[in-house]
Amino acid sequence: MKPNQKAARPHRHSDEITAVYADKNGNIRTAEGMCALGRIGAENVPLRPDDLIPLPESADLMFMPEHTAVGQTADGVEKRIAGTAIAAILPQGYTRTHLPAFVRADGAAPLPLYGYTAVVSHRGELCVAAVYTDENEKWDPANYNGKELKKLVRRTMKDLPNNRIVEQVGRCSLNYHCLTAQNLFYRRWECGVPTSPVCNANCLGCISLQSSECCPSPQARITFSPTAEEIAEVGIYHLSLAPDGIISFGQGCEGEPSLAADRIAEGSRRIRSVTARGQINMNSNAGFPDGMKKIVDAGLDSLRVSIISAHDASYHAYYRANYPLDNVKESLRYALDHGIYVSLNLLHFPGFTDRAEELRAWQEFFRALPVQMIQMRNLNIDPTLFLRTMPEAQSTPIGTRAFMEALHAEFPQLVIGSFSHYVTGH
Repeated sequence: MKPNQKAARPHRHSDEITAVYADKNGNIRTAEGMCALGRIGAENVPLRPDDLIPLPESADLMFMPEHTAVGQTADGVEKRIAGTAIAAILPQGYTRTHLPAFVRADGAAPLPLYGYTAVVSHRGELCVAAVYTDENEKWDPANYNGKELKKLVRRTMKDLPNNRIVEQVGRCSLNYHCLTAQNLFYRRWECGVPTSPVCNANCLGCISLQSSECCPSPQARITFSPTAEEIAEVGIYHLSLAPDGIISFGQGCEGEPSLAADRIAEGSRRIRSVTARGQINMNSNAGFPDGMKKIVDAGLDSLRVSIISAHDASYHAYYRANYPLDNVKESLRYALDHGIYVSLNLLHFPGFTDRAEELRAWQEFFRALPVQMIQMRNLNIDPTLFLRTMPEAQSTPIGTRAFMEALHAEFPQLVIGSFSHYVTGH
């Protein structure tokens, strides 16, 4: 449920950073006299002006049920506020630096899978604790969910009748408003091609399949295995028509695509026998090297690997996979050795990703595996559930900005962004 942003109470324009909350009627209120706090890991900390940017136009504000808002008095005492904590859900391109400050009620139900970001009042406007990481106009929400979308879905279904992939991404476009799915029907840019109903991991924050004790998934996983013919049909269609066309295996509505390696490889070969246009991309956990190698050899152009940590213990606490982290490294090495453009989809959580031990592990990782890019992605998960699951910190977090700056200082060739970009030359 979203609070009523328009009902915010006016306050003095000053350099003070004031806590905000939702009252019982769902209105956003400023907690006058209460300095705003953000959260890093499990600790509520004061916020500074240079931690903040204006609330992005396309961001959403959401309640955090059973989580009480907190602030800090003028004499530095943390105090509960008589209202519910609220969070900003940022659009892609923004990396949060602090979570909302809160006190969680005992026995509270897990929060839905969103990337909760601290939101405060500063100089008369709502601001968030985040940095602007990447700009890509192609992913501007204004380019999607147009009135013509239903008509465009029907057009493609007529062009490619009885193709189950088209039917799936049509539902994803209209029911879940998936941007990557919609691009098939808009005939442009990156188009999702789901292929695998199964997975070799059991991620704590999986967005397509969750156990009952966790948080509800925002979408349903596919229940079928597309044929190589169906894959090729969609791929040829999209890459032949779309400017800067990309087809991407490994979508939010499926499991791990490398487990469908034989079908993807055959589909890719059929595509490349017809058109050399565009890119063939895969989003993967890279935990199945044998499957990965087949797909690379069949004509893969780019690979994005979702990963949360370069530490074995942290990695397995989250992925709960039936493969070791060394498998991921083997897949990445093979891809790099075969000229594939490789990026990491780094699942970021303030107070975890920026621990000193995590940074050291990443530095060692990139020295051995010089991938071209990392995409900073706000991890969508209940903060309390996540920290209870992951290993305890061995050091004090250094901060999100410092983490990214340290990586860029040692690896200046490493692009730190948020989006998959069209790779020229592929």
